[in-house]
Amino acid sequence: MRPFSAIAGSAIFLIAAPGVVAGLVPWLLSDRWSLPWSRVPGFVLAGGLLVAAASAVLLHAFARFALEGLGTPAPVAPTERLVIGGIYRHVRNPMYVAVLSIILGQALLFSSWTLVAYAIIAAIAMGSFVRLYEEPTLASRYGAEYETYRRNVPGWLPRLRPWRG
Repeated sequence: MRPFSAIAGSAIFLIAAPGVVAGLVPWLLSDRWSLPWSRVPGFVLAGGLLVAAASAVLLHAFARFALEGLGTPAPVAPTERLVIGGIYRHVRNPMYVAVLSIILGQALLFSSWTLVAYAIIAAIAMGSFVRLYEEPTLASRYGAEYETYRRNVPGWLPRLRPWRG
């Protein structure tokens, strides 16, 4: 895939998937955008920082797919190369971790237990998708390269030092 096509495809997928899961659905579930934000001391600051940091990680991860992998995160237009640079040296699933962090950040912003429950449901769905589809697909597509990466980089809790494999 050419870089422009990879960037355009990734941008469309960014809006279609994380935009809906971490943006539209929490907005519809919380109905808090018109109400005052959390009154719990520190929740608004912590939630805002979490949303901002996770959004930066998400954008970085999408950029790596387009520029390093020459593809998109969408299963219909996968990468040509295994993406293991940047944030992917710390965690194998940075997009999912970022999306869940954005949802949890919003839960803090609005003191919403509904969003916490939604994050738990989303985490179960994402974990199942990774285990049942993504990992077997990556193993068959990239073979030993993916298995080495998988053994050295955790899936969900980032390692502090980047993997240098």
